[in-house]
Amino acid sequence: MNHEQYCEGLIESVKRQMNERRLHHTLGVARTAKELARRFGVDPEKAEIAAILHDYCKQWPEEKIRKVIETTTDVPEDLLLYSKEIWHAHAGAEIVRRELEIEDEEILNAIRYHTTGRIEMSLLEKVVCLADYIEPGRKYPGVNEIRRQAVSGIDQALVEAFANTISFLVQRKSKVYPVTFLTYNNLVGKLEG
Repeated sequence: MNHEQYCEGLIESVKRQMNERRLHHTLGVARTAKELARRFGVDPEKAEIAAILHDYCKQWPEEKIRKVIETTTDVPEDLLLYSKEIWHAHAGAEIVRRELEIEDEEILNAIRYHTTGRIEMSLLEKVVCLADYIEPGRKYPGVNEIRRQAVSGIDQALVEAFANTISFLVQRKSKVYPVTFLTYNNLVGKLEG
């Protein structure tokens, strides 16, 4: 089976997990991730696989995602204290490992950290994270600036993206996952030099 056929099979699996709107987003992320991977020297096949699977269990019931997190040993203990909007990333990495037999840790980490980031993200993790922020269907304030930044530098674009997320959460008086702050600071430090 070639890569294209493999991805078609993954898309069929993903279709069973989400509605049409989420699938459209996922396919946009996959196309964007391949483009960014080529631009920044990452394996485009790995980027495509991770992007196809990045929201695998995003639309699962909250309790089902919680159970995955509670029964997975390598998930940060404090994750459940924060917004359920970030839970699907860690849960999804575990589920695609179990159900789809994805064993590539680089791909799993790209899924795992696409919402919160982490200190010293790999280039593949950055590509998938950024692709999720800027895929063509995204229409939030500031997305065009992040897209412009992505033309020349992935770290600068991610700083803009994480700043946008942090600002949005602060304005809503929502908790910000600490790893996201650390990721932002790490990326800013890299840019400062």
